[in-house]
Formats: sequence, C-alpha cells, structure tokens
Amino acid sequence: MRKFLIAALLSVSSLACLAGVDVNKASAADLDSIKGVGPSTSSKIIEARKTAPFKDWNDLVKRVPGIAEKRAVQLSAQGLTVNGEAYKPGYTPTVAKPADRKGADTKPTQPAPASSR
Repeated sequence: MRKFLIAALLSVSSLACLAGVDVNKASAADLDSIKGVGPSTSSKIIEARKTAPFKDWNDLVKRVPGIAEKRAVQLSAQGLTVNGEAYKPGYTPTVAKPADRKGADTKPTQPAPASSR
C-alpha cells in the first residue's frame, strides 16, 4: 500500500511538471523556470501584462519586445502557454468581421459598358 501511495504521489507531481506555465497567471519565478526566459524577459512579460492579460500568442508577440515567432515556438516547446494554448506556427486568431455599417454609401456597382469596337 505504501508503494502505491508513493507511486501515485510521484505520478501526480510529474503531471504537474508537464502542465504549462500560463503567461497570464505565472509569477516571475514561474516564468524564469522556462528555459529561454530570464529575468529580463519575465519582467517585460509582467509589465506588458499589467495593461491587460494577453489574448493569444499574437498579442504576446506584439506586446513583448524580444519575442518573435521563432522564439515563441521555442518557449512553447518548453511549456509556456497563453490562456492554456501552446503556440502554433503561423498562428493567426480568428477575427470577427465588422458588422455592416448602416447608412454607409452602398451604391451597387454596375458593369462597365461593353465596347462597340
């Protein structure tokens, strides 16, 4: 029974290690635990996060100097997540189309007149 409890405890702790470090919830120490994130980068992340939580990876890349797509791929592979999501290369979030503006100039386009040549 004792061995079973020890094995269960080790299993749970190893699963906790596999869980990602979410950039919106992590402390400076948590961020520093990610290979490739040092005190400078973690402080930049925390400063940018003070304005608003990061919406997605593109938001993180746009707002934190020194993190571009290549580095985002590396950090994600080390366990960094944004809202629980790993970075996907070429990631672009879906953006809702703006609603049609009422009262906007909506003249229908007419085909060009056929040439008489």
